[in-house]
Amino acid sequence: MQAVLLAGGLGTRLRSVVNDRPKPMAEVENKPFLEHLISVLKRNGIIDIIFAVGYKGSMIEEYFGDGSAFDIKASYAYEKEQLGTAGAIKNCKKYISEDKFFVLNADTFYDLDYSRLTKLSEEDDSVMSLVLRKVEDCSRYGTVKMDGNRVVAFNEKSETGGEGVINGGVYCMKASLLDEIPEGKVSLENEMIPMWLKKGYVLKAFVNDGYFIDIGVPDDYFRFRNDVKEGRVITI
Repeated sequence: MQAVLLAGGLGTRLRSVVNDRPKPMAEVENKPFLEHLISVLKRNGIIDIIFAVGYKGSMIEEYFGDGSAFDIKASYAYEKEQLGTAGAIKNCKKYISEDKFFVLNADTFYDLDYSRLTKLSEEDDSVMSLVLRKVEDCSRYGTVKMDGNRVVAFNEKSETGGEGVINGGVYCMKASLLDEIPEGKVSLENEMIPMWLKKGYVLKAFVNDGYFIDIGVPDDYFRFRNDVKEGRVITI
């Protein structure tokens, strides 16, 4: 299967320590973060990678090229302006050749079994499957509500906080959804997924308890580097 890696962000929160490259190219054990992420995708049989790039995106293309040196196939969809998550996915449409594909953030590492997403996407008339994660305090996040394994509410703010499940940022989407995303800057999380739920579309999800980190801020970037160095997370 194919995977779209969302790598077009400006990375402003990380610039105090990584200011010469796009955030997903931040160095971890002498390799860019993206190479660690792609190694995990390869272990899951995902070798057709579409990079949705923007800020300093040419550095990603210069490093990975056509992907052959990394045993993948690499394509690049450039944003001329910030398109948001859904807009960036739509911008990749010309490279998507399968009826469903994965989407994930290129600055986030989530250890999971991607085949679970694929199986969920094949159930009933599901158009999308998502990975969720449990947090002890959901007051800072939009929560996801479930009925069994079906999503019934997404990105809802919790007034009471406490334990809950939130979006993990990894998806398996049907390609037919691309035609429903309007042109321009569009959010997958804030606009498209809530709209699809209102339309009655079936979205499935599961809660994953694997290692999770977003390297978007210096503390978490340094924590990931140390976790890889100490062997607490296995990537390459």
